[in-house]
Amino acid sequence: MRVVFNNEGDFKAMYAAEDWCKRHGLSVGSAERGCPRGILFGDFNIAKWHNLRQADRDALHGTMTGDMRNGPVLVVVCEHTVRRAGGLLPEEQQAV
Repeated sequence: MRVVFNNEGDFKAMYAAEDWCKRHGLSVGSAERGCPRGILFGDFNIAKWHNLRQADRDALHGTMTGDMRNGPVLVVVCEHTVRRAGGLLPEEQQAV
């Protein structure tokens, strides 16, 4: 599943993506300039990308990427994880 956030203004797209993740029970990793942010279903504290071992990265349920300051920001969550978690709302699967 891919959701794009195009909100205009400093960090607005990133904040919208973080809010969307929170509403759907997803934890988002710490921000690190120029790197993806890890995503996991549930309540987790996810380290910055450079501190994640390959095994940690492989275990992620998704990522948040893009220009965090100016947008767009892309949230990608693995389809099998979405199904296992009971899915997300259909209207939420389109670009914001």
